[in-house]
Amino acid sequence: MRHTRLPIRQIAFIQILAMLFLACAPLMAQADMVSTDSVVAEQKLDHDRDELKSMLQKQEVQQTLERMGVSQEQVEQRINSLTPQELADFNQQLAEAPTGESVVGVIAFFVFVFIVTDMLCATNIFSFVRCIN
Repeated sequence: MRHTRLPIRQIAFIQILAMLFLACAPLMAQADMVSTDSVVAEQKLDHDRDELKSMLQKQEVQQTLERMGVSQEQVEQRINSLTPQELADFNQQLAEAPTGESVVGVIAFFVFVFIVTDMLCATNIFSFVRCIN
């Protein structure tokens, strides 16, 4: 009888520890309502980024960026880091611009983004731009 009590006590002790651990562990399940506006805004943001990236695929834009020494990967990283407001403003400017000026607008926008990131010391693309820190 003594031999069977020892394993039962050990098993009971392990079960008690497991129950205490599970009782103390925070349960992080949440079920919130998702508004239609937030879903639409997220999808619009993804659409705007995809639209801007598709404009980047144009041969004229790629050639100009290559001449400036900017890789396509850097441009895509910048597009992904844009705030929703910046992205919406830029896409609105592109929609309002005539067709021939859209390429110039894309290039000007990327140059502006690169200059700002150089000023913030995030990149070092242009040698004439000094870091403000």
